[in-house]
Amino acid sequence: MLRSSLVRSIRATPVRNAVGVRSVHAISTPTLVDLDKRWESMEREEQKNLMDQLAERQKGPWTELTLAEKKAAYYIAFGSYGPRAPLHPPKFQLKVFVGVLGGLAASVALFLGIRSFAAGPPHTMTKEWQEATNEYLKEQKSDPITGISSEGYKGPGHVQSK
Repeated sequence: MLRSSLVRSIRATPVRNAVGVRSVHAISTPTLVDLDKRWESMEREEQKNLMDQLAERQKGPWTELTLAEKKAAYYIAFGSYGPRAPLHPPKFQLKVFVGVLGGLAASVALFLGIRSFAAGPPHTMTKEWQEATNEYLKEQKSDPITGISSEGYKGPGHVQSK
């Protein structure tokens, strides 16, 4: 039992020392200020160097990271650049909404314009014509099983107008 606890302490000691010995200096704050605004305009080599430096700093204790380094690491990992950039520019939804309203207004105006030049309803849509059609169909005994000529029929027949 004593031997196994000694073996564990010996094995654990080098790991702690290796982590504790790693003293990578902090990245300068001016390098990290406004990183989210400068990231896209930075050269690939500069981006890679900064990512490598931050990766080295993150291997050590996170309590030693400065706030600027933590923010930069978060932005590099989850920032809105590259494939995570917004698909639509600001106020895109407003433009779509205004465009849809404009399209609807144009279609209503076109409908009313065409409707204003159209002729009136045909003469067959008057109530008198439709009643005369009902009488003609009764004389001809049209549809004697279920239609207008059947016994006890109480429907309107062909009368649609009021």
